[in-house]
Amino acid sequence: MITLPARKPRRASAGAARAKPLLLDREASRRQLGQDVYDVLVIGGGVTGAYALLDAVSRGLRAALVEKDDFASGTSSKSSKMVHGGLRYIEQGNVGLVRHSLLERHRFRRNAPHLVHRLPFLFPILEKEGIFDPRLAKGFEGLLWTYDLIGGWRIGKLHQRLTVEEVLAHAPTLRAENLKGGLLYFDSRTDDARLTLTIIRTAAALGATVLNGAKVEGLITKQGRVGGAKVSADGEVIDVRARAVVNATGVWTDTVDTMAEEGHRPQVRPAKGVHIVVPWEKIRNDCTVTVPIPGRARRATCTRWGNTVVLGTTDTDFQGSSDDVHCTREEMDFLLEGANTAFSTKLTPDDVVGSIGGLRPLVGGKEGATLDMRRDHHITLGAGGMVTVTGGKLTTSRHMGELVIDKVMTVLGRKAPSRTTHLPLIGGAGYDAEAVAASGGLAAHFGERYGTEARFVHDLIADDHSLADPVVAGLPYTKAEVVYAARSEMARSVDDVLSRRTRSRLFARDASAAAAPEVGRLLGQELGLSPEQVDQQVTDYLASVAHEKAVLFEGPEGAAA
Repeated sequence: MITLPARKPRRASAGAARAKPLLLDREASRRQLGQDVYDVLVIGGGVTGAYALLDAVSRGLRAALVEKDDFASGTSSKSSKMVHGGLRYIEQGNVGLVRHSLLERHRFRRNAPHLVHRLPFLFPILEKEGIFDPRLAKGFEGLLWTYDLIGGWRIGKLHQRLTVEEVLAHAPTLRAENLKGGLLYFDSRTDDARLTLTIIRTAAALGATVLNGAKVEGLITKQGRVGGAKVSADGEVIDVRARAVVNATGVWTDTVDTMAEEGHRPQVRPAKGVHIVVPWEKIRNDCTVTVPIPGRARRATCTRWGNTVVLGTTDTDFQGSSDDVHCTREEMDFLLEGANTAFSTKLTPDDVVGSIGGLRPLVGGKEGATLDMRRDHHITLGAGGMVTVTGGKLTTSRHMGELVIDKVMTVLGRKAPSRTTHLPLIGGAGYDAEAVAASGGLAAHFGERYGTEARFVHDLIADDHSLADPVVAGLPYTKAEVVYAARSEMARSVDDVLSRRTRSRLFARDASAAAAPEVGRLLGQELGLSPEQVDQQVTDYLASVAHEKAVLFEGPEGAAA
């Protein structure tokens, strides 16, 4: 159910007591884009653009969003997947950002309880070679008290000091020889790609037009003012007319800004982060464990996801193509070294079952380490009237979307307050997390992905029991979810399904490759693809996985060869 906060008479909520699933019709969206004149067009289908779209349509604006690849295919599917205040920002003195981030974390947990889950974080206290020793732990605990008091308390638990035995109960493979205890505090995590998609679908349920695979080739201008964009999608070019345009393209921001302003000076400095995935049985942690990386200023986090553990992240300058970002052999090796130093296990490259590399669009100078740069967002109004948003982080995306549309309202000369503070995302209203967790099995799996919309995936299985079969060996995703992705989530390709509608490629890269032909077959049936189109999609996916592995195991030189 989607219910807008009551303010004044409005049209009926698009998601209220819906008997049928929300269908995203690609052909209808493409046709609508060429016919309507929108109040606002958002370029970029990451989490910031998604929330700008939702804020706009919930205020009553006629709104559309276009994304050149797939929703969340850039940074928003390759983040640390944490919805958090940012403890290290307190260390940098940016208490205001932390306070606001913790408030937004609380709002995410309330508006999307099926997607944003509480997660304990453990800092081991080591006698030597740790993030901090017992002498520094007291000062660090002061930071945790600050964290709790300025908003961390809203999660329902305060930080704790742990004994050696309690630390090992959470992470039994931690090396115990230098262990003196630990500190435990609480934040949240989410499947970032699914969260972004859910925000976009919520906007679509309220009347927004959305289209992926829709690349902006140029902007439409009249007398120096930006009035829309020329968009190529499915072999045709569409003139999308809009009274205001938002550039929310992340690391591609400068490319779009240059379309609006000749001579634009680049502002974005990409910072690369990487994660690798290893089998959980190698580490056996029940929380996120933070460990040092030898010779590096940045900490690494080790987070359990099902039967795997995600290790990351780093924060380094990036100079390559923003369209080809992967974890390299060198980056994998130092993450493995950090894990092997902290845990009494022996992880090797053969244990790495998945990896991601992503870029954070920082704004600032070219000097100094990206690790030390502030994570505040930047919103500007260009000479042609286009609103550009850069920087920020996933946790504050709702507020960023609100501020972006505040700026759009000045362009339009209109007034209407934001309504997203208390707006549940689709599947979130009426969701009972405890009941879903207690149900176990497929019901819990669907509930934690679709919330109250899970019933529509169950309906597919009721109509065809074969759709209950797993689609990727070793993972809980079912064939029904592939069908649902095609009908209701605008999945167009094998990669859309295996990389983002599910996270199969991240958690079981080789098994996802083996499943590609079956995913292609299901998509072919749903989307009316020819056998040749299905074969091409499978071939493209396998080639992409092979390239990812080549960069990971052989390095860029091997991948190029």
